[in-house]
Amino acid sequence: MTTTLTDYYQPGWREHHHTCPACGWQGNSRQMEMELHDEQSEYACPQCEFPLLVVLHPDLAQVRAAAAAGNAEAVEQLAILASAPSP
Repeated sequence: MTTTLTDYYQPGWREHHHTCPACGWQGNSRQMEMELHDEQSEYACPQCEFPLLVVLHPDLAQVRAAAAAGNAEAVEQLAILASAPSP
């Protein structure tokens, strides 16, 4: 079963242990194959490519809220956005 994570800033999701229902492989998202899309990242089993995890990318309001709550990754992301040239 594929897990969908709607809160990108949920602590520990990268280290969470998954078991592939198709082949039995076990590991975390850092060990999976990642496919990046505009609105989400998809993580698949490195042995059989079964989709195990979908992580929805945060919108700007979610980044700001997480930064205001003290999330270090969100603070860094806001700094990167602030340094980007305006169109």
